[in-house]
Amino acid sequence: MRVTSTVSTTRAPERAARTTRPGPRKSKRRQIRERQWPAYVFLSPWMIGAVVLTLVPMAVSLYLSFTDYNLFDPPRWVGLRNYQEMLTEDPRYWRSVGTTMLYVVVAVPLKLGLALGVAMLLRNLGRGRGFYRSAFYAPSLLGASMSIALVWKALFNDGGTVAGVLDSVGIHTGGWVGNPDLAVYVIVLLTVWQFGAPMVIFLAGLQQISPDLYEAAALDGAGRRRQFVSITVPMLSPVVFFNLVLEVINSFQVFTPAFAVSGGDGGPADSTMFYTLYLYERGFTASHMGYAAAMAWLLLVAIGAITLILFRTSRSWVFYADEEGR
Repeated sequence: MRVTSTVSTTRAPERAARTTRPGPRKSKRRQIRERQWPAYVFLSPWMIGAVVLTLVPMAVSLYLSFTDYNLFDPPRWVGLRNYQEMLTEDPRYWRSVGTTMLYVVVAVPLKLGLALGVAMLLRNLGRGRGFYRSAFYAPSLLGASMSIALVWKALFNDGGTVAGVLDSVGIHTGGWVGNPDLAVYVIVLLTVWQFGAPMVIFLAGLQQISPDLYEAAALDGAGRRRQFVSITVPMLSPVVFFNLVLEVINSFQVFTPAFAVSGGDGGPADSTMFYTLYLYERGFTASHMGYAAAMAWLLLVAIGAITLILFRTSRSWVFYADEEGR
């Protein structure tokens, strides 16, 4: 009896030590998840919105692009019929592609060139720079509205201000809006007028260029043109690339000015029938929503391909200041 009690009393502390010994540590992955859950909670509204308002509509649109859907009857599967008709049987589709490409090729360089020129003027302007910067930026806020587009149409219409001014100096063009050769340039000029947003970005980039570079170039005898080509353009090339990508993407999606200037029909003679305007006409006017969905997906692919080309070609002309240290 004494031996048994002695053994039991000696094992009791061992059992107590075992019960009080700390358990196994949490895995590192579990610890990371526990620290990250508050971030997912705060991101959940955006994630739900992205799924419900973007991913699900995109999936539905992709499905509808393979159907014949008129907004009233159930969609009927037709496979690649919409894409085949678009690419091989619809001349208006290709006219809309040509009009949009003309607009992009003309409007984007003019807009970026004007924005860069005004930014360089404002960089050296001391007094009143804030006022002029706000004044030049204002059209970017107003130009996308339907009201401004209608005012612009009135300026370039028959008997409008532009036609009257040109007549006074001996240039008789008549109203641009009713001229198939000039109507698209009304929208181009409206877009170029909205150069404020890229101008502000150019101005921020110009302010990051060290004045020491220009002083050193001036000491070496470089003039202003040489300084612009050898210093300003290389140092500003990342900003130029950024603005170029944004403006190209936005230009392919132009809709409001074309709708306002043409009255919604792309006239005269389809000269202002932009891609998005024709997409709207086929989808909501003609009730061919499946065809319009196919057009939207081809536009997405085209914009993605052009953006990829811009990124690939940027390696040969975009200069980053920290490349030498890499």
